[in-house]
Amino acid sequence: MGALPVFRWRLAPDGYATRRQLRAQGLRPGGQQVAAQLERPRRRRGPLVAYLYRVDLAKPVRPMTPGRWAALAKANAARRICPTCRTDAGYVIPPSLGMCAPCAFPEPSLS
Repeated sequence: MGALPVFRWRLAPDGYATRRQLRAQGLRPGGQQVAAQLERPRRRRGPLVAYLYRVDLAKPVRPMTPGRWAALAKANAARRICPTCRTDAGYVIPPSLGMCAPCAFPEPSLS
């Protein structure tokens, strides 16, 4: 098992791409191993690292099927329902609160 080739930031040769760059081209790594890495030096901490994949071994992105679209819509709808009052909040409930804003910060009663 050999070591990965390391390139400086913005100096990777043609034929390598990050996951985001592959996705922008309509590709995915397709199970291949990391082929190389980029390193961007920083002053007080370790370098930033980006992993590179070979473009010639990348596969096309799988298309969304109607079942996957339905599952994604159901998952997004579940993120909008408050577990306390069981109503649709109209927005994605923040995980830090765990409930909608009216349940998290109830109005004080004026009695």
